[in-house]
Amino acid sequence: MYIVNLIQKLVKESLYELFGKEFSEKDFQINQVKQDFKGDYSVVLFALSKKLGISPADLGDKLAKKLKEKGNNYFEESEMVKGFLNLTISDNYWQEVLKNSQKENFGKSDSTGKKIMVEYSSPNTNKPLHLGHLRNIFLGWSISEILKFAGNEVFKSSITNDRGIHICKSMLAWQKFSNGETPETSNKKGDHLVGEYYVKFNDEYKKEINELMAAGATEQEAEKNSALMNEAREMLLKWENNDEEVKQLWQKMNSWVYEGFDKTYNEIGVSFDKKYYESNTYLLGKEIVKMGLEKGVFYKKDDGSVWIDLTPDGLDEKLVLRKDGTAVYITQDIGLALQKYEEYKIDSNIYVIGDEQNYHMKVLKLICEKLGIPNAENIFHLSYGMVELPSGKMKSREGTVVDADDIIKEMYSTAAMHTEQLGKISGFEPEELKELYQTLGLGAMKFYLLRVDPKKKMIFNPEESVDFHGFTGPFIQYTYARIKSILRKNENIKNLNLSGLPLLKEEKEILVLLEQYPHIVITAGAELNPSVVANYVYNLAKSFNSFYAALSVLNAESEGKKQLRLHISVMTANVIKSAMKLLGIRVPERM
Repeated sequence: MYIVNLIQKLVKESLYELFGKEFSEKDFQINQVKQDFKGDYSVVLFALSKKLGISPADLGDKLAKKLKEKGNNYFEESEMVKGFLNLTISDNYWQEVLKNSQKENFGKSDSTGKKIMVEYSSPNTNKPLHLGHLRNIFLGWSISEILKFAGNEVFKSSITNDRGIHICKSMLAWQKFSNGETPETSNKKGDHLVGEYYVKFNDEYKKEINELMAAGATEQEAEKNSALMNEAREMLLKWENNDEEVKQLWQKMNSWVYEGFDKTYNEIGVSFDKKYYESNTYLLGKEIVKMGLEKGVFYKKDDGSVWIDLTPDGLDEKLVLRKDGTAVYITQDIGLALQKYEEYKIDSNIYVIGDEQNYHMKVLKLICEKLGIPNAENIFHLSYGMVELPSGKMKSREGTVVDADDIIKEMYSTAAMHTEQLGKISGFEPEELKELYQTLGLGAMKFYLLRVDPKKKMIFNPEESVDFHGFTGPFIQYTYARIKSILRKNENIKNLNLSGLPLLKEEKEILVLLEQYPHIVITAGAELNPSVVANYVYNLAKSFNSFYAALSVLNAESEGKKQLRLHISVMTANVIKSAMKLLGIRVPERM
């Protein structure tokens, strides 16, 4: 049990025994004691003393005696500082922590019995994955692994947006301008090839608009009379009416894209338990809209379009079906929400989607609740800020987006350059070096994108992310490799007995951090925030480096101290490896 939880439990029991009143964890706080004061954790007494009608000093005195009596020798001493009861945790407790930490999967919670689906990636088939997708993918993968480690059954899913006007733009441009170019003839990844034609469409469309306006049309008239855009709209209608020729082209170009996506997913170590496709889910959505019309959840306007009025809920009216009967994004989202529940009976449905879709997600949740879709109240939007490069924003249709494949290659070469400059490559074979650079490059990118609270916008700096001395993945990976090097020099680790071995300040500090790991994982899962784990593992690596600089492990002052520090080293390596795995990052055994 996490020491804070143990203190909370014992404080509640003690208060009941002393005063006959029940309190919950919300009635008082447990804080870590600041370095300037004596003790490890403090019970904040102000709110409790007010409710009980006695002074903090009297309450602290009574509570300290009762905790010592009930605490299984875990509380070495206590001290009142104003309204804070500071508790010093005994070495007995830390010895038990070290013993428990040797168990496999230290920090993994027992089953909660909950089923959770996490939807992430969700690409369009008109362009390759880009840097923005990578933040989304790494967030989705990491929060899935964290929730799984916290005891939940987790299903990773992706919805591919493979239909709509944007897809038709790529198809039409390829039809008009490609001369039959394919991934094989061009030696390009399929997703990159199709993405080029999406950009080509928009270039040609802009050219056409400018020509029409030069001939005297207003911008609005030019957009309405654009032959290219009208052809794309006509193609979409043909697609929805199952035109054979359009469907064949759609299937061919999508197959190129899927092959390209899979190569990128494999490169970054990401997979899914279930892939959904909008071309299937939108049909179910249209059926649900019809049922919603019958129930009076939706209403039809004179032009035949279908809407929902959410103004009584503080939102707007929302279109759910166009007048020509074609679906909009929300149509397929409604269908997918029901499909997920019917297939997996999920308790929670988490969507990893950028913050520009905050309003859309509010609308989706509200519509699902009004339709009575099971567990609609447990739809959660993991909203994250956009990621930019130091050079600024990226735009898909203008072709200024940084492709995921390109940034991954850049990370590998940046990792190689930094590693070679530091001279950390002696004794490596060429294949081993290649794997090391990939491990460091991917680790640097994932850690940099996950170390920031998801809600915040961020700038990704590839050069900064690979710094071996900063708040980075490679710093943590290097610390892990350093510990493994120490352990290789002494594999004779014996059973530990701490009696007569009082803990030094540096030893205790790292044990306090290590003991928090299970709680950190639960907190990160509850907040849907991998940065909690990223910040924790960075602080752990920093703490170990300070510990190692201050105290010798292999040349300790006694055999007992040597064994203690070896055990601390083993535990630190295990927790670093586990925490980095939750972030989707591998750690090298040597560097």
